[in-house]
Amino acid sequence: MFYPLKLILIPVLLDYSLGLNDLVVSSPELTVHVGDSALMGCVFQSTEEKRVIKVDWMLSPGNQAQDEYVLYYYANLSVPIGRFQKRACLVGDILHNDGSLLLRDVQEADQGTYTCEIRLERESLVFKKAVVLHVLPEEPKELMVHVGDSAMMGCVFQSTEKKHVTRVDWMFSADEQAKEEIVLRYHSKLKIPVGYPQNRGRFQNQGHFQSRVNLVGDISHNDGSIVLEGVKESDRGFYTCSIYLGNLVFKKTVVLHVIQEEPQMVVTPAALGPVILGGYQLVIIVGIVCATIVLLPVLILIVKKTCENKRSVDSSALVKSLENTKKADPEKHIYTSISTQEATEEEPSGKSEAIYMTMHPVWPSLNNPLENKSAGGMPRTEKAV
Repeated sequence: MFYPLKLILIPVLLDYSLGLNDLVVSSPELTVHVGDSALMGCVFQSTEEKRVIKVDWMLSPGNQAQDEYVLYYYANLSVPIGRFQKRACLVGDILHNDGSLLLRDVQEADQGTYTCEIRLERESLVFKKAVVLHVLPEEPKELMVHVGDSAMMGCVFQSTEKKHVTRVDWMFSADEQAKEEIVLRYHSKLKIPVGYPQNRGRFQNQGHFQSRVNLVGDISHNDGSIVLEGVKESDRGFYTCSIYLGNLVFKKTVVLHVIQEEPQMVVTPAALGPVILGGYQLVIIVGIVCATIVLLPVLILIVKKTCENKRSVDSSALVKSLENTKKADPEKHIYTSISTQEATEEEPSGKSEAIYMTMHPVWPSLNNPLENKSAGGMPRTEKAV
């Protein structure tokens, strides 16, 4: 009974499950962003040295979609299939039963369950391992930072297997064709980040021995993220991260844009630009203008009629006043005669009379008749001696 019990306990301790003709490992999960790379491990641990003759990678998208081949290895030849031709490659050491898969430039359609199958020479059992891949939206590859602030640039290599990071490099170039400069380097043997020599390079503090770049990522988890402090205008450009896991290299580029601080100015009302009106304000103004245009002729007509009525009333009042004046105070004229005496040569001793009539305006009263009129109505004459 001892031997059957041993055969059962070994798969349980190794987190395996036995099928009829296969050996299945529980499914780990991996989460990556669109455009990043994913390393899906598939290592068969065995005490026996048997040669791997075949490796298959398949994708099950779910939602009742048909499974598709990603890559297969046979007779020392690795062949990616279909839409994975330029993005999938076998990076494991086949001699050590390692059939790990590297998927570059992950797309949203790549989400699903990836199953690895390893067949050994003269072995009926098939080793299977599944990896559930979750794909998140793409992380921003461009950073906008103000002068004097800090900029964090991430560089994480996602993997289901713990791989030993041997080296991390950060390089800078002002543009795509400019010569690259070293920002920071990490070597696993030194255990400390190494940058440009002191007092050389743009990423050293002037007058200090401390670099402006610090490694903040966890190397044990394939994280080589950095922070650039005291950003300067000359720091704008392209930053490329390279993570080395033995012969495997993962790269990521971040574009840094630096915003120059503008001097603060006191804004006066005269310096303010034109005010952009909102929708409601514009509607109100247009309504007022239209109403004014429509009502303007009516207002002009009302004013015109008011003036004409006023003029008519004033004219009537003036005529009536004149008529009343004529009736109340009629102008009458009184004629009087003036007699003069002329001496002639023919009648030296005699006297002759001449009668002159003069007209004097008189305003008589209504109750007193003209006293100077005679009974016949003719004016009375006076003689002048």
